[in-house]
Order: sequence, then C-alpha cells, then structure tokens
Amino acid sequence: MSDPRGDVNSNADLTAEKTVGISRRTLIKIGVVAGAGLTLGVAWRATRDPGLPASDAAFVPNAFLRIDDDGSITVLVHKAEMGQGVSTALPQLIAEELDVGWGDVTFEFAQAHDAYGMMVTGGSTAVMESWGPLRRAGATARWMVREAAAQRWGLPAGDLETREGRVIAPDGSELTYGELATDAAALEAPEDVEVKDPSEFRLIGRSLPRLDVEAKSTGQALFGIDSGPSDARIAVVVRSPVFGGRLRSFDPAAALAISGVDEVIEIRSGVAVVARGYVEANAGRDALVVEWDEGAGASLNDAEIYQTLREAAQQSGRSVTEKGEATATLDAAPESIAATYRLPYLAHATMEPMNCTAWVRDGQCTVWAPTQFANGPAIIGGGARQVAAEAAGIPVEHTELNVTFIGGGFGRRAERDFVQEAAELAGKIAGPVKVIWSREDDMRHDFYRPASWHEFRATLDRDGLPEAWEHRMSSQSILERLVPPWLPGPASRFAGKRDPTSTEGASSQPYRVPNVHVTYARVDLPIPVGFWRAVGHTHTGFVVESFIDELAHAGGHDPYEYRRELLAEHPRHIAVLDAAAAAADWGSPVLAGRARGIAVVESFGSYVAQVAEVSVENGMPRVHRVWCAIDCGAVLNPRIVRAQMESGIVFGLTAALYGEINIQGGRAVQGNFTDYQMLRISEMPEIELVLVPSGDAPGGVGEPGTPPIAPAVTNALFALTGERIRTMPIRLA
Repeated sequence: MSDPRGDVNSNADLTAEKTVGISRRTLIKIGVVAGAGLTLGVAWRATRDPGLPASDAAFVPNAFLRIDDDGSITVLVHKAEMGQGVSTALPQLIAEELDVGWGDVTFEFAQAHDAYGMMVTGGSTAVMESWGPLRRAGATARWMVREAAAQRWGLPAGDLETREGRVIAPDGSELTYGELATDAAALEAPEDVEVKDPSEFRLIGRSLPRLDVEAKSTGQALFGIDSGPSDARIAVVVRSPVFGGRLRSFDPAAALAISGVDEVIEIRSGVAVVARGYVEANAGRDALVVEWDEGAGASLNDAEIYQTLREAAQQSGRSVTEKGEATATLDAAPESIAATYRLPYLAHATMEPMNCTAWVRDGQCTVWAPTQFANGPAIIGGGARQVAAEAAGIPVEHTELNVTFIGGGFGRRAERDFVQEAAELAGKIAGPVKVIWSREDDMRHDFYRPASWHEFRATLDRDGLPEAWEHRMSSQSILERLVPPWLPGPASRFAGKRDPTSTEGASSQPYRVPNVHVTYARVDLPIPVGFWRAVGHTHTGFVVESFIDELAHAGGHDPYEYRRELLAEHPRHIAVLDAAAAAADWGSPVLAGRARGIAVVESFGSYVAQVAEVSVENGMPRVHRVWCAIDCGAVLNPRIVRAQMESGIVFGLTAALYGEINIQGGRAVQGNFTDYQMLRISEMPEIELVLVPSGDAPGGVGEPGTPPIAPAVTNALFALTGERIRTMPIRLA
C-alpha cells in the first residue's frame, strides 16, 4: 500500500485517527489473567469519547466497528490473532447483534490505543472478556442505524426491523446500513442497549467460516516478520549465553569488515549487528568479538536446580490451601501413599521467531509487532506501545504500534523484550530497522515454563477414598517480576509467596477430601520464566490427575468411577467426564497391547475431560486416539472450539513426549527443533470431540485442551505397563 512514510506493508490502513471509541476504561480491581500477566478489571461503555480524534469514516459508533457509506462493515479486532480464531470470533459477536450477513463483514487489527484499555491476549480470555462488550457494541450500532431510519421515515423505531444489513419498514421499504451511515453518525449513542436473547441468535453458535483463511491461504496475510517498510535494514542481537550474564566489552572491527554490515551498536540486551540483509547480519554476528561477565549463574545445571526445588518444597512452603487437619491426620496414620513428581522447563517454540520492526523519525516512533500485549498501564511496565516509547525515547502519544498476524504466541509474545530491542535500536540509527531472532535465539533466550517439584502424601479410608491430602510444591514465580513491589497486599499475594499462576489447579483441586493442605515455595533462580500455554495448569493438572489415579488404584477403584464419586459436588466436571467416557466406551475391551487412561481438568472457565488410548512401540508411547469432552459454556463457534481442542492436545502431547529444556553451565542446552522435537504428523492421534452444552457464560478454549492430555496418557501407560510416570517428558523403563 502507499504510505507517506515510505513503502509500508501493513494488514490494515487503520490509524488512531480512525478510532472513535469507548470511554476510558474504569479501573475496578486488580486481578490475574493466567497466560498474559496482570490485567485490569474494567467497566465497558460503547459510547463516544470526545477525547478521541474524529474519524473520516461515515459511521464509527464505537472503537470496534466502522460502517462506510458504501455499506462495507469492518470490525476492528483489538485482540491478537495467533491462529486461535479471534479475528473470526470477535466479529461474529458484533455481527450477531448488528444484524448483518456474515459475508458482508471484514476485519482489521486495531492499532494500539487507550480506547481499548489493556490490549492483552492471553489466559483464553478473548471471548470471555468480549462476550458482553462487543455484543453491546453491535447492538449500539444497530440501534443507531434503526433510529436514523425512523427519523428519515417519520416512523417509531420500534416498528422497524433490522435484517442482513438493512432496516425494514412495515410496508416493506428498505434502507441499507450504508445509506443510513451518515445520518447515524450524527446521533448520540445510547448509554445502554438491550442485547439479543440467545433464542434469537442467528450467527452465534454456528461454525461460520474463518475470516482470515483466504489471506493466509493466498499468502496475503502479513505476519510481524513480513511487516514494516520494505527498505528496513535487518538487525540481529548477540545476547549473553549465560542467564544473568552482562556485557563486558566488544570489538566491532571483524563484524564491520563483513560486506553488507553497516553498524554494530550496544543496546540493553547485548550488541546489535545492523546489515542490509539477514544473511549479512548473521555473518557479522558470527564475526563479532564479544566478552561477557557470565556471573554466578555460569555454574548452574539441572542437578542443582532440581535439588534446590526439592529442598524448597520440603522445607519452606507457604500454605495456600488448608482444610481440616491434613498434616496431623497424615502423621498419625499407620501408612500413607506418597509420590514425587518433577516437571522441566519448557520453551514456547513458536513457528515464527521473535521479531519487531521500528522506525524513529521526526519525533515519532512507529512499530510493527506480532505482540500479545499491545497496550497497557505503566503500573505493570506498560504494553508493547509503552515499552517501545520508553526504549526509543519518544513520548507515548507520539508512538504508534501496529499489531500484525502472529505465527504462534502461547504466552511468549506477552513479553515485550523483542519490541524493546527494535525500538531502542531504532532510536539510535537512521531509518527503519527489523530485529529478527534466530531459532536458537528463540529457544535459548525464552521466558520458559518454570520447572517444578511436587510431593504428595495421602491416606485412604476403609472404602479406599481419600481422607487426607498433602501437596507440597515449588517453582520459580512468574508474577514476581510483573507485580510492582510497592503495591501493598497484592505484592505479597501475587508475587512469589502465593503465586496463583503457579498454584492454580492445585490450590483448588475439586476432589472431595475432608483434610487438605497445599503449600507453595518460591525458588529464586536466574532462569527467565513466563506464561506458557495453560500456565500453572500444565503442571498441576498433570500431578493432581496422576496422583488421584494412583489413589484410585491403591483403593481398588476404577479410575473413572473413582473420579465420579469424588466429584459429586461438581456437576460440570462430571458432565464432561461422563461424555468423554461414553465416547470412548470406557470399560469396553481394547485391542491387544493397548490401554486407556482418563483425566479431567477445569481451567480458564472451561471443563475438559480426555481419554487417551495408547500403546508402546519401540520403547516409546504411541497415542492412537483421544476422546475429548469440553463444557466451555456458551459456544460461539463450534469449529473454532474443535480446532483449539485439537491444537491444545497436540501442544500438550508434544510437551509430554519430548518437551524439556536442560540447563548446563547456566545455559539452555536445546537450540532448535533437532533437539527440541515437535510432534510429527505421523504421530498425530485421531481426536473425537464432544461439546457438552451448558447455560453458563463462555469459558476459554485456547488453553484448556492442554492440561488433561499428559495425565490421560501416563495413566493409560500405567494401565498398560504397571509403571507410574512421574517425570516429564515421558521416559519408559
């Protein structure tokens, strides 16, 4: 497209001048969104804000919607599209209430702007957060075009119908939304509107085609690595190979001698080599002479890490759940059942490596970023826009951040380090610059899923049911670095002491046990950790569902029936458990050399049960079939739910079979897909999905499919081999 700033690739010609939107979000509370970090609870109003610039579009009733006088309808998507289908789901909400045909709707990514408040995509919250606000946004626009038609015809608005992007009078006369757009734009938006009753839904609940398929199928979709000015130079960054290391010195001479290398510049994270292309930049990096102060972390290795975790779990945990007299009951019992579980660091391994393009000129900073966290308050360090402004030395109000398609996020792109690098570099050089991470950069400078240690004890009553349950766990804290230390209560609760992103799923395990004690110990290590798809549930789901399976067998119970008995007070758990078991025909004979395992986990507002059928081939587990049942409340788009369950299962199965980041000499050992293996197409199980209806509000679907798969597989392996798997990735004896 043509742009006065140069030859610029972009997914949408949307600027801040094209957003007339909601009032400033009102801070209500501070809470936690697992997968994305600290967020703000807000009150939404789909009304105009006089503080925002005017639009040149015919009708922009709020920050989420634009209707032009040619009848074109554009939904402005304020969440990041990383394959999960948000660029279809959010327009589907607006289109339903707006009463337009699905074929008449397009989308653009909203530019980072305070009109959208906290622009974070994580924790499977996109639909949950948008269910009410975006429906009201669509309903507001529908009210305004209907009112415009009523005024033009001199008829009561209540006598008019809206259908397929038209307002229809009792006599059959019609006006399109495009014809009414200019008149509607002159009206004052109502403070409150009614949304449809679910019985009136025409689009919500249907498997409508995704709006991003054509662009992605034809190569027109622009990801971060594709976006920005075409003449941007390429930069790669040399970072400390040791976690916590610091730059001591560097000699740029050899790098500058490489043809195509223009500049070598120190930045906060290391040394950037700027060149005319990626090949030249990498050659310059290879030639660069750098000396590092590796620090105390240079001797750190796996054995020391897990020893530290073990000691912390056993000695220094803080209570996060206490019911009854668990410890006393266990100590007094003549015998108990004990188990220890260990889980490794995991990388995000996104297909598109980290990248960002930035350009600073004439007092303006423009950024193109595949980010999950586009805009946010300074209280938590800001979103990508705020971080870019600070790094470039440009005021936020003069910083423009364009969000692109994302080639995989999984929580990694909620971090802003790659944006900081590009913006800082752009502030020091002339012209646009694109920072590109190699696969090895991505793997060895990640914010990993924390390694964790879990120790369990339990006693059973005469019926084989749990009487006491103790769970002692330890890990690094994710929230510790995200929560300002000067905050009173939240700093202590959210940061390392009782980090809910680490203990979720364990602190509130649903099984009926009269005496429960759960502790959490924060361990401080120099290894960077962050949100990884399904966050704490990825380890607590595994250990809780594994240990409950151990108790079932110790008590002489069928694992499915045992769970049903202990979940009597949790009907949504039972509903998905029953659905998955019925789909798998639980209890029926299986083929020789195969066995089934079961698990159920609630996470991110949704309830998922899975049954896995496995065998052992050449000393490795082979997962043949997975039956998955989900209750995610109101279903917006069944096709998207199905895709996300399949995606979550593959993601979790990859981690269970292969996922592990080892630490030696303070460094991450794994660096590419050769030693950090992904699940292959030939290993893909057959997946059957059952949607379990409920009348509840929407839950998440991006992450809940991941936690149950590992325990379902390992429980099946126990049924097959008699061997309990208590460490990840799975290693059979």
